[in-house]
Amino acid sequence: MPEGEGAGSVTDATTVPRPRRLLDHGAWFLVLPALIPILVLSVGPLLYGVGLAFTDAQAGRTEPTEWIGSLNFRDLRRDTLFWESFGIGLVWAVGVTVPQFLLGLGLALLLTQKLRLRWLARSLAIIPWAMPEVVVGIMWRLVYSPDAGILNETLRDFGFGDGRDWLTGLGTALPAVIVVGIWAGLPQTTVALLAGLQNTPRELHEAAALDGAGAWRRFWAVTWPALRPVALAITALNLIWNFNAFALVWVLTAGGPGGRTRLPTLFAYEEAFRYGQFGYAAAMGCAMVAVISVVLAVFLVGRLRGGEEK
Repeated sequence: MPEGEGAGSVTDATTVPRPRRLLDHGAWFLVLPALIPILVLSVGPLLYGVGLAFTDAQAGRTEPTEWIGSLNFRDLRRDTLFWESFGIGLVWAVGVTVPQFLLGLGLALLLTQKLRLRWLARSLAIIPWAMPEVVVGIMWRLVYSPDAGILNETLRDFGFGDGRDWLTGLGTALPAVIVVGIWAGLPQTTVALLAGLQNTPRELHEAAALDGAGAWRRFWAVTWPALRPVALAITALNLIWNFNAFALVWVLTAGGPGGRTRLPTLFAYEEAFRYGQFGYAAAMGCAMVAVISVVLAVFLVGRLRGGEEK
């Protein structure tokens, strides 16, 4: 073998890059400031709650807490009231998430147009997002007030009867609360979709317009493919946030009337802090996490497969 070839082969062999480790020692110092709060405030309480679900922990109990295995989960499987609240939670989550996405998409498309005072419209659109949920709940309780609420006053002015008590009616409580949930969560969906629309290449829209494509055709052929990842992410997050909602519904109805707005989070809260059944309430939390994870996984897999087929 010639000398040059041998030297070159040795050099090539020594310059072959070795597989890099996931994180080197220096990178861990950059990750730790964000990792420690997650471990302390999220992962730690989650693991503690899972362990608590297998015990008979109760408030005010003098005896030591004992390990009871899956007894709480067996009782939970036969708890029809909890599964009724779980169904209400799914209706609430879907009933809020779907209109939030459709209205947010329409509003985001509108705010991308060259309108006068567009900056003011964008600022006003995020006002509900800046308000605490407790304040939103109190404000909407005043709107729905049967005596002096603006909604009933408006209906009276237009001749639609004497009004009604929207938050205590068996047939109107859940729809009324869903309307408030849509209003309160609409800004974050709009902002996320608006950011996605800003990343859509303008050149593609111009080329499609030159080819004679109308607005609807340009949306499906150009805008939607670029917006799809953002839409998938914000829909999944909204589904989780809405299913885990608590403060807004608690301020509006506290789960009433007759349990018609008792979301599973409210049910678990009452079980833990009204009746002191901490172990049983923790089992409810584990069931909620498991079921919503399965539903969300099916949703994401379906959407991703649909995107790949396209």
